[in-house]
Amino acid sequence: MSDALAFTATDTDALWAEAGAAAEALVAGEPDGIANMANVAALIWQAIPDLNWAGFYRFDGTELVLGPFQGKAACIRIPLVKGVCGAAARLRATQRVEDVHAFPGHIACDADSRSELVVPIVVEDRLVGVLDLDSPLPSRFTVEDQAGAEALVARIAAALAG
Repeated sequence: MSDALAFTATDTDALWAEAGAAAEALVAGEPDGIANMANVAALIWQAIPDLNWAGFYRFDGTELVLGPFQGKAACIRIPLVKGVCGAAARLRATQRVEDVHAFPGHIACDADSRSELVVPIVVEDRLVGVLDLDSPLPSRFTVEDQAGAEALVARIAAALAG
């Protein structure tokens, strides 16, 4: 299916809108949340430029556990009191970090990462996990990227919870 995904948008808002529509189509009718996370991680990796990691951490009721992703091997478990992912999960609020090295408690899974965008996935007031995007470029993620990633997650959150 990845050959059929052609992202043609040249501006950030339109690119995220295309990615959101493609993600919604990918997960339509599939009840397995892990399979859906795998496809969406691959889709984001293909669609969004300048990433060195794109994927999910699932919430197991205590901490975040590595889920499907694209990129280098990653930290397997993240306590909610540590890192950008932990903050997003604990606060249930998106974290857009221009310089991860300046973020208190940052977990350096990949020393090449410089900026990060993490969106919590919440379904019916239940934390499912987080979408985590890393970039080797400082200040890579804009307000438009944040809005686009949040809209994408909102469109498919229920399909990630299955």
